[in-house]
Amino acid sequence: MFAVASLVLPLFGLVLLGYLAGRLAKIPLEGLAWLNFFIVNIALPALFFRLLAETPVEEFANGMFLMTTTLATLLIFTLCFCIARFYRRADIQSSTVQGFAGAYGNIGYMGPPLAIAAFGPQAGVPVALVFCLDNAMHFTLAPTLMALGDKRSQPLFGLLAGIARRILTHPFILATIAGILAAWLKWEPPAAVDRFLITASDAAAPCALFAMGVTAAVRPLKRVPVELAYLVPIKLLIHPLLVYVLISQVPGTDPVWIHAAVLLAALPSATNVFVIAQQYHVWEERASSAVVVSTLFSVVTVTIYLYLATNGFI
Repeated sequence: MFAVASLVLPLFGLVLLGYLAGRLAKIPLEGLAWLNFFIVNIALPALFFRLLAETPVEEFANGMFLMTTTLATLLIFTLCFCIARFYRRADIQSSTVQGFAGAYGNIGYMGPPLAIAAFGPQAGVPVALVFCLDNAMHFTLAPTLMALGDKRSQPLFGLLAGIARRILTHPFILATIAGILAAWLKWEPPAAVDRFLITASDAAAPCALFAMGVTAAVRPLKRVPVELAYLVPIKLLIHPLLVYVLISQVPGTDPVWIHAAVLLAALPSATNVFVIAQQYHVWEERASSAVVVSTLFSVVTVTIYLYLATNGFI
């Protein structure tokens, strides 16, 4: 247990420091803009590129693993969407945001540092691949369902072009493609480039976790929506359990890949859930609450999972 605590506390400690800084410094949320730009466009892409470029090409051939993890996330999204749409009688756009609150985990900011710290550098490969496939699905579902729920008509070509642009221009996805290509070509970067990539990628985890804490602090929790009574348990408990059950049925899957996939599913709702809600002006305050509350509870649930996984109970 002490080993898990020494693993988790520094990482969640950065989130806590960010939260305290956000509460005490009283700097507007806009002050995070350049830090978030650095994280999303430089630090995390450098980390993904390095991890993938140093991976043997045959590691990328596990298509069944990737399809299974994405299927599990899609099933969780569908469950949350249907509960909101048919039981809570919400409209399509609100139901879509609730679907993301239950299925869209913080796999970009929290996934790489936690997975690599817990299971070693080899866990970075499934994290990067799952991230790309899951985000391609999210980037497709969000505009499609929001367009279906919009009373105003939107040209089909414009909708499809927007989806393709978001998928193909995302820095993480571009870095993943470049990393796989570098691994295939067995390209080794010059010493100066390699040192730059190491420096940038080493900054990814602390900056991302600190920024996450600040974001939670400057969006205070005004009320706890009733929907969180089922969305948070689905996100933190049902989602990882479903991934574990499905992935365990895929023959020949490396245990590290299984643990990495389950950890990603166990992470709290992503900040992007609030970003989507804000973009479409739907369920905004409650989406923010979902991110904050699920993050708080994940300190307990993720720690328990890491303890079970690293001590051989799973």
